[in-house]
Amino acid sequence: MTERTQPLSRRVQHLVAQIYPDLDAAMLSAQILDAFWPEGTERRKRGRARGNTLWSEADALVITYGNSIIDGAHKPLDLLNDFLHRYLRGAVNCVHILPFFPYTSDDGFAVSDFRMVNPQLGDWPDINRIAADFKLMSDLVLNHVSSQGKWFNAYRQGQQPYDKFFFEADPADDHSMVVRPRTTPLLRRVDTTNGPRHVWCTFSHDQIDLDFRNPEVLLEFLRIIRLHVDNGVEIIRLDAVAFLWKEPGSPSIHLPQTHAVVQLMRLLCDFAREKIILLTETNVPKAENLSYFGQGDEAHAIYNFPLPPLILHAMMSGSAQYLRRWQRGMPPAPMGCAYLNFTASHDGIGMRPAEGLLPEDEKQQVIDTVRDIGGLVSMRTLPDGGQSPYELNTTFYAAMARTFKGADAYHFDRFICSQTIVMSLEGIPAFYIHSLLATPNDLDGVEHRGMNRAINRHRWDYPQLRDLLDDADTPQAQVLDALTARLKLRKRQTAFHPNATQFTVNMGDDRIFGVWRQSLDRHQSIFALHNISDETVTISSEALNLIEDVAWHDLLSGEGVDPLGPEITLEPYQCRWISNRN
Repeated sequence: MTERTQPLSRRVQHLVAQIYPDLDAAMLSAQILDAFWPEGTERRKRGRARGNTLWSEADALVITYGNSIIDGAHKPLDLLNDFLHRYLRGAVNCVHILPFFPYTSDDGFAVSDFRMVNPQLGDWPDINRIAADFKLMSDLVLNHVSSQGKWFNAYRQGQQPYDKFFFEADPADDHSMVVRPRTTPLLRRVDTTNGPRHVWCTFSHDQIDLDFRNPEVLLEFLRIIRLHVDNGVEIIRLDAVAFLWKEPGSPSIHLPQTHAVVQLMRLLCDFAREKIILLTETNVPKAENLSYFGQGDEAHAIYNFPLPPLILHAMMSGSAQYLRRWQRGMPPAPMGCAYLNFTASHDGIGMRPAEGLLPEDEKQQVIDTVRDIGGLVSMRTLPDGGQSPYELNTTFYAAMARTFKGADAYHFDRFICSQTIVMSLEGIPAFYIHSLLATPNDLDGVEHRGMNRAINRHRWDYPQLRDLLDDADTPQAQVLDALTARLKLRKRQTAFHPNATQFTVNMGDDRIFGVWRQSLDRHQSIFALHNISDETVTISSEALNLIEDVAWHDLLSGEGVDPLGPEITLEPYQCRWISNRN
C-alpha cells in the first residue's frame, strides 16, 4: 500500500507524528478530522487525484482590498461587487479580497477577529454574493494576530486555552540568526496576570506571533478554514506561512514543522468535497519559495515572487538577459500544482526574491530609478545588525514612467508590455486592482498614514473613478480597456493553460523576451514575444522554427505570419502572440 492509498486517518497520524512527536498521534488526528469536518459535513472517500483540472486558461485573478473602492454612502463590498461585474466580468473570474476581518493595523494583517467580516466593509452575505459569481480567495493570517484582539487579551488575563496561544521567548537567548522582514525589535515585553512575558513579533509589536507548538492553535485555524469554505471561499492564502514555526537559536523560517503543517492542510483540502486550492505566500529567494511545492504534496500554488523585480528590471533596462536566464532555469510546476504570476500586489515589489538573480549594481539602478519616479524603499534588519532593501514601494504603473535612460513617451506601452508578460507565462495570472486602474503613487496617503506601503493602497472614490473610466482619454480607461481585452483573448487559448508546456525562447537579442507555449493536447502553439525596449527590433522567422504548411497569425494584431518569411518586426514594447490556431 502506497502512502497515497493509505486511509486518511493514517496519513494524518503520520504528519502529526512529525509535527508533535511527544503527543498521542491517534487522538490528535481524530481532533484534526473533527475540526475540519464538524458534524453535518462530509469528506471524500478518496483524496482528489493530482492533476491539472483545478484551474484552466480561463482563470485570471484580481487582488484588491475590500475598500479599494468607496463612495461614503454604500458598503465597500457592494461597490466592489458592482465594479467586478461592470468592468471585469468576462476578463477576470477570480478575486482575492485582502483580509476582510476586523483589524488594528497593517491594513488588515493584524486581525482581531477571524470569524467576523469587518463591519466597515459589510458582512458575510456580501462576501457570499461575490463568491457566487467569482472564485474567491481569502487570507489565513496564521502567523500572528492583533495585540488588541480577544485572543491576546485573553492570553494576558491567563484565560484558557489562550494562555498558551502565543510564542514566548527569553531575551537572553541568541536570536541573531532569526530571519526578519522588518527592522523593529523581535521581542515585546507585556504584562500578564502571570507576570511579565516577552512575546515574539516577527512583523510588528501589534502583530503577536502564535505558538503552533500548541496543537490547539492548529485546530483553531482548521476550524477557521472550514468557516471560510462554508462561506464560498475556494482559495486559501497562507499569509507569511514561512515563519510559522520558531526555534530560538535558529533562523526560524522554513523549519521542517512548517512544511509538515502545510502538507497536513493540503491533505485535508484534497479530501474535501469542496474544491479548495491552498496558496502559500513566501516572499523569499527562488529555491526557498519553490520548496513549498514539496513533492507535489504541499501548496497547490505558490507566488512567483522573483517575477516582479525581474520584469521591473527588464522594462527599465531594456534587456531581458536576467529575466530570461531565470525563466530558463525555472522548473515546470509539479503535477497538481501551479504558479501564481504577478507584478504588483498590496505590498511593495520584494527585492529578496531577486537575490542571486540580479547583480548588485543592476539592483541599485532599479532602486535609484524607483526613487526618481517618487517611489520609496523599505528596509529589513540583517542578522549582523545591518540593513538591506526589502521592498520597493510604488505602483507598478508609476514605476513604468521611466527607464534607466529617463522618462520618455512610452509609459503606456511599456506598462501594457509588462502585464502581457504575466499573461503569457506558465501559471495563473494575477493583477492588483491598482495595476488595472493605472493608479499613480499615493504620496498623500503615505504622509497621512505614516507608512511606505500606503503609496500603493489608494482608495478610489467610485463616482470619480467611473467618470475617469468613461473618458477614453484617461490612463485609467486606456489601461483597463487594453488589459481586459487581452485577458478576454487569452482565456480562449488552450496553450495558455497554467500547466501548458513552456520553453524559453532565445532570440539572440536581449531586447526580446520570448516563450513558447503548447496546449496540453498539443493542438495549439503560441510563440509569445515581448519587445521590452524602446527600439524597433527585427528577428528572423527561422528563429521561431514555425511549422510549414500551417496558417500562423498574431493573435494580438490579427496579422498573418509567414513561417518562411524573412523576418518578424516588433515595434517598441510591442507584444506578439503568434499562434497556429484562433
